[in-house]
Amino acid sequence: MKRLLSVLVITALTTPASAQDFVKERLEKSPRHHEWVEVKNGDRKVQCFLAFPEVKDKATAVVVIHENKGLTDWVRGVADQLAEAGYIAIAPDMLSGFGPNGGSTKDFKSLDDATRALGKLQPDQVIGDINAAADYVLKLPACNGKLAACGFCWGGGQTWKIAANRSDLKAAFVFYGTPVTEKDVLAKIPCPVHGFYGENDNRISATIPKSVDLMKSISKTYDPVTYTGAGHGFMRSGEDPKGREPDRKARTEAWGRWKGLLKKI
Repeated sequence: MKRLLSVLVITALTTPASAQDFVKERLEKSPRHHEWVEVKNGDRKVQCFLAFPEVKDKATAVVVIHENKGLTDWVRGVADQLAEAGYIAIAPDMLSGFGPNGGSTKDFKSLDDATRALGKLQPDQVIGDINAAADYVLKLPACNGKLAACGFCWGGGQTWKIAANRSDLKAAFVFYGTPVTEKDVLAKIPCPVHGFYGENDNRISATIPKSVDLMKSISKTYDPVTYTGAGHGFMRSGEDPKGREPDRKARTEAWGRWKGLLKKI
């Protein structure tokens, strides 16, 4: 029995960490400066994760809009990786105040509970929260006054919307998010929209042709790329050491493309 228990313990200790554990460990080891800040959207207080790059000059800011799971460690990891690439990243928690006992994402018992709560949020409030985070980061002394936005899944859909709500946005990066289909809303977008999609995510990928036609009809730039064999959420699943190879490959390619586009801002 003792031998069996020893084997089980050793196995548990040598089993590869989950994606979230992997990200948490990387965040804890990050040399970059992280902060939690509180921004105001009217009477609302929105908790935001802020990551700074180690650079000598002022940097472009990127608002990171989370998935329908809320502001998880993985989303904070994306913010840190953007900081590693040289950008100030701010990730607002749209579930601020909606968790148990007025808490936020971290206070929900499960990701499913967080997802259900997110589905009840009012659209105007969500855009207000994102705008509050954007306004905050633009005023930081370390910011050069340039702003981009990115979002994943649910956040990808919100990225389309915030692009239509901010005349100062320099670029929008949509990762497998549901598009806006109202032409009058799309007409307000002031910047290029760059899309990142998985081939095996037809629920979302099937919307690309219509979005291409709509954006082309109003002379707006929409640049979608579909990654072979990748599924929905490949930026997250592709970071998992045990994840699918097509997702890992897509994530690597997407990050390379994303960094190249950010440099052009």
